[in-house]
Amino acid sequence: MYKLLLSMIFVASVSAEIIGGVAIVVKGEAITLYELKEEMLKSNVNVENASNILIRKKLEELEIKNRNIKINSSDVYEEIKRTASRNNMSVNDFYNATLNAKGISSTKLKEKVKYNLERKRLYASISNAKIDEPTELEIKDYYNLHKNSFSNIESFNTVIYQSNDKDLLIKKIQYPMFNSSSISSNEQILMYNNISPKLANLLKTTSKNNFTPIIPNGKGGFMCFYIKNIQTENEVSLKEVENQIVSLINAKKREQVLSDYFARLRVNASVNVIRLPQ
Repeated sequence: MYKLLLSMIFVASVSAEIIGGVAIVVKGEAITLYELKEEMLKSNVNVENASNILIRKKLEELEIKNRNIKINSSDVYEEIKRTASRNNMSVNDFYNATLNAKGISSTKLKEKVKYNLERKRLYASISNAKIDEPTELEIKDYYNLHKNSFSNIESFNTVIYQSNDKDLLIKKIQYPMFNSSSISSNEQILMYNNISPKLANLLKTTSKNNFTPIIPNGKGGFMCFYIKNIQTENEVSLKEVENQIVSLINAKKREQVLSDYFARLRVNASVNVIRLPQ
């Protein structure tokens, strides 16, 4: 009887620990407090936005299971092979480059590729309904509204912030007046044609007077850019970017279909918030 009582107390204690670590339950699947805190740091968002991101991810996982979407090792390898080829690399060279640049092992890379392929197939199966092609008026309105985005960029006037402590950079972004001796800053004008396409895209997609997301600095620390100004050259004509605009509009329509679908799914799903990080 004494042993049975001890066993029951032990099970109750373990259960309490597990429940104490659960923040949200989505259709019986748990999202932990740890996962929420990690998402807040990774995406630099508040607890509400982090909750929405993780609930969406959990609903996607459940939909992938329900639709029996399977990605095998051959699918993953072929996708990695295609990506390596686009970068003029062999698969092994691509593995090494990813490890050196981002610290991602080949095993982790395969997991990431599998994750992306699963969602790609899921999104295609959800938004397979025909999307009406944008009209001439839609294209013209989009161009006029985003005209600055289609200008040829000459340079970015930036302030580069670096630190070995990612949390300090997060605080700097949240409170721009915050300063620390552990954060270095350096104002630089970066010429568009002299930086990598990936960095150019990061800077291009960040609005003036805003910070970019935090990225590794290649030296074991982290960095972000504050965009003071973007110097542009001549405007690009509508005709030159018409196909690009059509793709952008269609992508936006597909994303709206997906957003509406998962919004409906969330309303009908059992989502229970137990507790959130303080």
